[in-house]
Amino acid sequence: MAEFICRLGTPAGEVVTRTVEAIGVQQARVRLESEGFRVFSVAPPKARGVASLTRGGKGGTQARIKPGDFLLFNQQLAAIIRAGIPILQAVSMLRRRSASARLRMLLGDVEDKIRGGVALSQAFAAQGPIFPRIYTASILAGERSGALDDVLSRYVAYMRRGVEIRRKIRGALAYPLFLLMASMGMVTFLTVYVVPRMSSLFENFNHELPAVTRFVIGLSAFVSGNYYWFLPLLLVSVVALVIWSRTPPGQLAIDRMLLRLPIVSSLLTQLAIAQVTRSLATLLAGGITLVESWEIAAEAVTNKQLRARSSAILPMIQEGRSFTESLEAAGWIPPLALDMIGVGERSGSLREMLEEVAEFYDKESEVRLEQLTTVLEPAILLVMGGIVVTILLAIYLPIIQSISNISIRH
Repeated sequence: MAEFICRLGTPAGEVVTRTVEAIGVQQARVRLESEGFRVFSVAPPKARGVASLTRGGKGGTQARIKPGDFLLFNQQLAAIIRAGIPILQAVSMLRRRSASARLRMLLGDVEDKIRGGVALSQAFAAQGPIFPRIYTASILAGERSGALDDVLSRYVAYMRRGVEIRRKIRGALAYPLFLLMASMGMVTFLTVYVVPRMSSLFENFNHELPAVTRFVIGLSAFVSGNYYWFLPLLLVSVVALVIWSRTPPGQLAIDRMLLRLPIVSSLLTQLAIAQVTRSLATLLAGGITLVESWEIAAEAVTNKQLRARSSAILPMIQEGRSFTESLEAAGWIPPLALDMIGVGERSGSLREMLEEVAEFYDKESEVRLEQLTTVLEPAILLVMGGIVVTILLAIYLPIIQSISNISIRH
């Protein structure tokens, strides 16, 4: 017998989704109608399952909805469904109340598809790569188990933690970036405005200028005299670099470079472990098989180099190897994480242990992030301070030498 995902109307007027085992579509339809349901749709075997909804999709989203808007929508949807309001009415209500025009448009299409008898998971999956694969897979798991509100609550917790981590990263890097921009602005002002005006004063000096002064004056003259082509060239180079960084070869090259940097490499690895284990735990909690869960959760590994090294994991799981052994083959999972996952796999509490691993590496990544900012701030200050001191020495050394020469003559 095969499983069919059926979209039904209950005698009470609610629209629900139920998974039914039957030999064929007709038998499933007849059985449900005999139980008093109004059958809107019966998905055939080839259209069921997580893979049919998500395979071929992309990790992340294109034309992405703001995380805050998407998080708020799912929080409200879980609460409304828990209150017993039918899905169609819940989506319609949230569509009207949403502050995001982009989300309202998408929910309007989702609402139309549900009204036509399509399941909620299929309606979201039909939007293409707008919604993450883990989201549509989680909704499908909730429809199968009949606990959609619980699954949505777990997804909300998953998403809230991801938003929190991204906020901490932005907050930790905000000051070093501001410091870098301010320092670059100061250096540019000294080089382009102050030094050229001081160089006219130095022309009246009767002695040879120090080497550092000649270098700074020459650099300033070059920049000031060629800014009309230097600035466009700089702008084109930045745009070309950004475009190249978004191509697969560019992303792979940048990700490889980042993994060679001290501290940054450990931080990226810990963030990847936390994200992939949390995604995997969320999917397993929804009743999705390990093979399908890993296929989807692996997309949480945003570093292309780490994802390439993880390509052997899925075939090994499909061959029947243990999950821990398959992860070890990737070559980048730390031994501690492997030990924890191995304990969970052997004891039958893999999902719980994956959550523990995610929490542990979240805290480790926060420590590593603090170390990174602790190193970045003094490094930026030292480099930019050295440049500013060099410029100031270039300006004041000739003046000091002139004063010394005048003193010696008298």
